[in-house]
Order: sequence, then C-alpha cells, then structure tokens
Amino acid sequence: MSTFPVVQCLTMDGLALPHEAQVRALCDAGAESVQLRMKSAGDEAVAAVASACLPVCRDAGCRLIINDRVHVALRVGADGVHLGKRDMPWEEAAALIDGRLSLGGTVNSVADAERAAASGVLDYVGVGPFRFTHTKQNLAAVLTPEDWRAILTTLGSIPAYAIGGIGVADVAAIRALGCAGIAVCSQLYRAGAIQENYDNFTDVWNHTGAVFELER
Repeated sequence: MSTFPVVQCLTMDGLALPHEAQVRALCDAGAESVQLRMKSAGDEAVAAVASACLPVCRDAGCRLIINDRVHVALRVGADGVHLGKRDMPWEEAAALIDGRLSLGGTVNSVADAERAAASGVLDYVGVGPFRFTHTKQNLAAVLTPEDWRAILTTLGSIPAYAIGGIGVADVAAIRALGCAGIAVCSQLYRAGAIQENYDNFTDVWNHTGAVFELER
C-alpha cells in the first residue's frame, strides 16, 4: 500500500495561476503529494500539463496524482490516480493500473465505504464533504459526526483523508476523528500565500493532539 503525507494538495480551476504554476508553487512550499484536478480540460490538455509538472514534482520529491483520468495517468507516468464516484469503476481501474500507480477513491456515505472496503483495490480514500465547498459540483450532503464515525469504522484499515471545504481551524477535529490526513484545495491559495497556507495546515496537524470532538 502506498504511503501518503498528511496533507494532500489539489490544484483547482478558476485561478489566475495556471495549473502548472500551482504545482510548481506547491512543490516549492514543500508539498509531498499534489493532485492535478483539471475538471474543465480535455485529456490532451491534462496530459500536456501533467507531463510538464512531472519533472518539477520529481525534483521536489513530490507525488503527482491525476484526478479522474486513468489513461492519462498511465500515459504520462504519474504516481497515482484519484477516481470520483462517477468515474471509472475502481476494480476496472485497478486492473488497468496493475500495481503501477496508487489508486484513490471518493467516499460520501457508509454505502460507499462498504463498497470501498469490499473492492480491496484502494490505497486510500477521500471522505466527505466535511463542509460545503464551491470547488465541487453535485456536492454530496455534508457529513455529520455520526456519519464520520460510521464511515471510518466501515473503512477499517483503508487510510481516509477528509475532503470538502477544509480550513486550518478544522484540522484538530479531523485528526480527532482518526483520519489519516486532509485533502485541501481552495484554502491553499487564499490571499496568494501558498507557502504560508501550506505551512499552517502541516504545522497545526503536526502539533495538535487528537483531543477534540467534532461538533456541529
């Protein structure tokens, strides 16, 4: 099973900073895992950006994960692929990958968690949403504390990363739930301070004990 850092960083559409520049800035900030998430681009555009980003990530010791597109991830030699619930079935993707890339999936409910556990092919899952977020279309219902506990119990040993509108103030509660880490998007780019924002997330995680309860 692949090992991931506690903060998984995602690129996003709609910024003045292009995706390739986002990846470079995240690598410069010390990111150890970056997911290239180009929802509005075609496969060729994603492949071109991914190919340009790979040397940057390699030099920085950062893993490059491709969102949604298994064939692109295989073609460019990325480190992994993350699949949402409307993308290629996890088992089909795992057969294509054949152990060459890590495989992540999205979980929004106990039923999803049951399917993830039964599949036996996922290296990690993104669980959420933790809060409402504008970066996700067709957003699933925000999970309650009871939902989180049931989902994490069902997942068993599969590492779970909280997703969805996460800010620095949420980190302690997420760690208290027993998540392996967090996946962060928009808050990394707040005020253009990528280095400071990334450092804040990692510092709070690393210096917070799991002593808080998630409240709504």
